[in-house]
Amino acid sequence: MGGSDQPPTGNPTIRTIAMPADTNPAGDIFGGWLMSQMDLAAGAIAAFTSGGRSATIAVDGMIFHRPVKVGDEVSLYASLIKVGKTSMTIHVGAWRRPREARFIEKVTEANFVFVALDPDGKPIPVEHLPNAP
Repeated sequence: MGGSDQPPTGNPTIRTIAMPADTNPAGDIFGGWLMSQMDLAAGAIAAFTSGGRSATIAVDGMIFHRPVKVGDEVSLYASLIKVGKTSMTIHVGAWRRPREARFIEKVTEANFVFVALDPDGKPIPVEHLPNAP
């Protein structure tokens, strides 16, 4: 998918702690919780890039490599990989640091596609928005 199994450098877009309310009956964190955190990280990049409102329209290629446990620190690294006329593709990698561990390991990664929207929710060109790169 383009991501590496080497720990990322730099600061994560979002860092959070997995909590008991986010677990399934087996005690693992719900995949949906992790996906929502990844969508938030991608959304932050999309909002900055578009200079305004945007919405998720697709998620591509998510495979869960490891479970996330209660108390794990989850770091989400997001980066813009493509800008189309109205769309932005953002790669997000999710990494976990088990409690009291000094290492991190990749949990999953995916590409999130967002579309820039006007105030009425209609797609608009990214390049016509303020603050767009």
